[in-house]
Amino acid sequence: MGKQKKARKYAVMKRMISLRDQRINAKDRAKARVKKKEDPSAIKEREVPQHPSCLFFQYNTQLGPPYHILVDTNFINFSIKAKLDLVQSMMDCLYAKCIPCITDCVMAEIEKLGQRYRVALRIAKDPRFERLPCMHKGTYADDCLVQRVTQHKCYIVATVDKELKRRIRKIPGVPIMYISRHRYNIERMPDDYGAPRF
Repeated sequence: MGKQKKARKYAVMKRMISLRDQRINAKDRAKARVKKKEDPSAIKEREVPQHPSCLFFQYNTQLGPPYHILVDTNFINFSIKAKLDLVQSMMDCLYAKCIPCITDCVMAEIEKLGQRYRVALRIAKDPRFERLPCMHKGTYADDCLVQRVTQHKCYIVATVDKELKRRIRKIPGVPIMYISRHRYNIERMPDDYGAPRF
């Protein structure tokens, strides 16, 4: 009988001993962490996020015409598909002046989509749209929009992305604009503003 071939083990690392191991010289050995005893009489500090002053329960007092609407990448694409003019359809939905706002992240996302979405890029560069500069790293638009809406509750978010809608629903006082039945609709908007809901 020949010797059985052993299967070679890949990415096997040599086991290293801990820096606190007794076999290491005392001077080279890492010192054990000493836990600080908590003082029971000390005042405990908690970081509580400040409640926005613009909210009266769920009612957002900062919303009002002219509406500033943060537009997402897919909202522009679906509007083109549904043959809807963005600014005009927003005005038809809210019965007031609307200023669509595009962040640098959303612009970067549309530019990354390439030649196929050049119509969306042309719409996004419309002079009626307000450009909002982004100061953070990366170009992930969803995080950017959620962060912006959390800080400033004067925006309506226009999106058809289910995941982004779910995240924004957790933030109180921020209405969501979406597309249904070839027209724009809005949810979580106070009833004394804008068009009737369908």
